[in-house]
Amino acid sequence: MPPSPLHRKFFLLLLVLVTVALLAVLLPYYGAIFWAGILALLFRPLNRRLLERMPRRRNLAALITLAVILLLVILPVGLIASALVREATAFYARLQSGELNFTDHFAQVFSVLPDWLRVRLEDLGLFTLEDVHRRIAASASRIGQFLAPQALNIGQTTLHLVVSFGIMLYLLFFLLRDGATLAAEVRRAIPLDGASKRFLLDKFTTVIRATVKGNVAVAAAQGLLGGLIFWVLDIQGALLWGVLMAILSLLPAVGASLIWGPVALYFLATGQVSQGVILIAYGVLVIGLVDNVLRPLLVGKDTKMPDWIVLISTIGGLSLVGINGFVIGPLVAAMFMATWGLLAEVLHAHGQDEAADASASGRAVQELPAADAAPEHRPGPGPAESGPAPLDSDAWPTKTS
Repeated sequence: MPPSPLHRKFFLLLLVLVTVALLAVLLPYYGAIFWAGILALLFRPLNRRLLERMPRRRNLAALITLAVILLLVILPVGLIASALVREATAFYARLQSGELNFTDHFAQVFSVLPDWLRVRLEDLGLFTLEDVHRRIAASASRIGQFLAPQALNIGQTTLHLVVSFGIMLYLLFFLLRDGATLAAEVRRAIPLDGASKRFLLDKFTTVIRATVKGNVAVAAAQGLLGGLIFWVLDIQGALLWGVLMAILSLLPAVGASLIWGPVALYFLATGQVSQGVILIAYGVLVIGLVDNVLRPLLVGKDTKMPDWIVLISTIGGLSLVGINGFVIGPLVAAMFMATWGLLAEVLHAHGQDEAADASASGRAVQELPAADAAPEHRPGPGPAESGPAPLDSDAWPTKTS
């Protein structure tokens, strides 16, 4: 007996409710779940090669892949994060002690501006020394207000990080071991035809791999090169500035320049022309070249998205969900374009089918005789046209005696 409309509506409502409830339960650890899926997808080829060598040892293959991920990804990120925390703590201590005073640096830059420009900026109420000093003091106060509760909640934060890390590793192992089976179940549950499911899932996988590998490669390269030139020029906090350039490089075209550009202008304004020129030339020709060459090859080429869409979706994703947005933003944009492109293809094919049916119907109508045409003259009695034709007696054999 087929389900009634009431049963169908109740089932759909129940499906929505349990899905929303599950998402609410998983929301506190969505970052761990998200990156477990990302790493499983990125290292799936390695796990597949191991399974080819040991087809009956899925647990061992997953453990080896997990160990490789720990050595190549998680351990370096942990070391960099630890060094960054130390560097940021020392930077904040210098800021609090007055050893590092941004007001004095701004005053040096402001003093070398042309008189007409300085007077004009003061008339407009922009970039006055008093205003800058007030804003810097307010920013330092906000930073202190933010860090104080974090210091008190360090135990809870550390516990959350440890639990999240454990969840990520645990889930990553099972995704590596049973990922193919899970993907097949998801593919089977999607209510689309086979070609559409393959198209969307292939697009999803391609965008994930291209976005993560491309953006991480560009960020690592720009952060390393930026930190190197800051170290060569003897700028304090080279590691901190390098990591900031790596993070900001997630924004295409403008990212790392937000760090090295103001520093180069400060060098020029304070008479350190050689250092300023070196930093500008290095930033444009080396750091900028990495973004202009690697990003289109690793991100735009595979995702087949224009640079402006990648930029806007990345900024929107970062604003919406934080650091995970550099993957989520372009992924949402790519799936949006793929879904609408698929719909356009379906509608186009449907339109072609309708046109073909209409053309075939037109040809069939043309082949039929016209209703008002004169009937073809045939010999024989007219009244019998509508009934069976009379048989000609001559056509029958005669009976012989």
